Amino acid sequence: MKQAQETITVETRGQGLYEVTGSIRRWLSGQGVTTGMLAVFCQHTSASLTIQENADPDVQRDLQTFFSRLVRDDPSLYRHTLEGPDDMPAHIRSALTDVQLSVPVAGGQMALGTWQGIYVFEHRTRPHSRHLVLHLVGE
Repeated sequence: MKQAQETITVETRGQGLYEVTGSIRRWLSGQGVTTGMLAVFCQHTSASLTIQENADPDVQRDLQTFFSRLVRDDPSLYRHTLEGPDDMPAHIRSALTDVQLSVPVAGGQMALGTWQGIYVFEHRTRPHSRHLVLHLVGE
């Protein structure tokens, strides 16, 4: 059994979905594991992770629009406003999504579906550096 771990940094430009599938795939290809499980963990409380369609960019835009309607960026709705008017809504959006994903590894590759990609879902309006811990267990 082999284990490997790496932290990658994703630079965001504000709210939106940022595909990281390629970065993760490149790291995974150098690990020599053909069968196993990959955990991807986002070390933040105002950003999250999701597996979504990566063929049509309208999917990402529609998700962003939906979450903006679901959790409004209105500071009058929240007590926690010390870190800016977008911080508490970002925490709520993160709580509604995932900060950790598990992806099976088969044949040395992530066993994602044809149109699936892994995304960092940035919930803050300002650019941020987001850190993802990749942890691989397998043979």
